[in-house]
Amino acid sequence: MNNYTYIPISNLQLAFSVLLVLITGLISALLKLGLLKSLIWGTIRAFVQLTLIGYVLTYIFALNNLIVIAMVILFMCFVASREATRRVKNVPHHTGILSFLSLSASTFVVGLIVVIVIISPQPWYSPQVVIPIFGMLLGNSMNAIALSLDRMYSEVHSHIDEVEQLLCFGATPWESVLNYIKNAVAAGMTPTINSLMVVGLVSLPGMMTGQILAGMNPQSAVRYQFIVMVMIAASVAIGCLLIVGLSYKKMFNEEMALVDEIRKN
Repeated sequence: MNNYTYIPISNLQLAFSVLLVLITGLISALLKLGLLKSLIWGTIRAFVQLTLIGYVLTYIFALNNLIVIAMVILFMCFVASREATRRVKNVPHHTGILSFLSLSASTFVVGLIVVIVIISPQPWYSPQVVIPIFGMLLGNSMNAIALSLDRMYSEVHSHIDEVEQLLCFGATPWESVLNYIKNAVAAGMTPTINSLMVVGLVSLPGMMTGQILAGMNPQSAVRYQFIVMVMIAASVAIGCLLIVGLSYKKMFNEEMALVDEIRKN
């Protein structure tokens, strides 16, 4: 019988891990890639943020309060929605609210199904289960929404003449941008689909790896990882469909013509 348990990381071992960043930074400096400052700053931020969240989660886990857990998840949705739209270009309107609605809806729908119906902890809102599950959903959906938004606006901006020609022939706004919406949703879902194709053969994802390192039987860890993969795929699909469905209308005015901001970008 395997009695393996997780191996704790000491402060000295944690400090040694920074050498990996220093090696990467040294390579960047020698090749003059200009990444050294970003690597160091990113490492410092990651350490501070993870340390703080470790203390916060310890408190939340001990509190085990449904209202607090819901507030934490909504805050996570807010932060994710800001990051999802912050770097998207050619956007004629503020997409933060639409991104928040899309992320919240997709995350809560899929997350609650997984937590209540599939995993079924006691109580069902157990923070040790709910927060990690919702966090994984948000992290993946955030990237997918950003890709979908960027692809949709970029394609419409690049094909303004075709869109306007279809509108002149009597097409509705939806019909005039349908092909670009399909491409946008496909772009957002492609990384998730690729992960589904190679999981277990090329990569051992984070949750499965973490559970194995913590001493869980690999067969049990695989079951959890499969649930995680399919729930992420569902959340990403719903999030991408919602964001493009809510956003495409903002590209048109009341006369069903492209808004001026699309033309200027």
